[in-house]
Amino acid sequence: MRRKGIIILLGMAVVSVSAYGQKNERDYLRSGNKLYKDSTFVKAEVDYRKALEQEPKSADAMYNLGNSLLMQQKAKEAMEQYEAARHVEKDKAKLAQIYHNMGVILQSSKQLPQCIEAYKEALRNNPHDNETRYNLALAQKQLKDQEQQQNQNQQQEQKQDQKQDEKEQNKDQQDQQKKDQQQSNQQQQQQNQMSKENAEQLLRAAMQDEKNVQDKVKKGVRVEGRKLEKDW
Repeated sequence: MRRKGIIILLGMAVVSVSAYGQKNERDYLRSGNKLYKDSTFVKAEVDYRKALEQEPKSADAMYNLGNSLLMQQKAKEAMEQYEAARHVEKDKAKLAQIYHNMGVILQSSKQLPQCIEAYKEALRNNPHDNETRYNLALAQKQLKDQEQQQNQNQQQEQKQDQKQDEKEQNKDQQDQQKKDQQQSNQQQQQQNQMSKENAEQLLRAAMQDEKNVQDKVKKGVRVEGRKLEKDW
């Protein structure tokens, strides 16, 4: 991804050192800018912070401090300085640079919707910035690709969930069928047991009836009709 070179905002006015030899905001800015150009970013950061101590509302010091922090891979701290600078900066060209650099950080951290808004704000302040326009188009494409990938992942997850649901339903059905079969087997066993017991009861009853008949015959009593007369 092409990124616009970070621009140092140089002070326009030259302010002489005071009679006591104390540096002011512009002195620290110039010193910090020289150190920044020499890639001495830590020392440049120190001077930019001193410039802010002299002038807490200096947008140039905030922005350049953000740049020095960014070159030290301190993106979060750099973003804080850009955020502060955008609230006090009035110059549109400088605002465009601030928003551009914010967009670069957001794009690097995959915060694409916020990144796109930052690039759009940069173009509102400088519509002729082709590099910002390129980065905006790239971020929009990345966001579209990201959304498509998320949709594909979501569809895949839904398919997996559906398969899992079907698997669980099949398992439930199998469990229910197994349970029904067990109940059917138990009922059949109970019926068989009852049939066996009934048969045994009937057999015992028949045997008892036969015994009663035999007992009555032995006593000379007719089962049907009149009683047998004694044989004198």
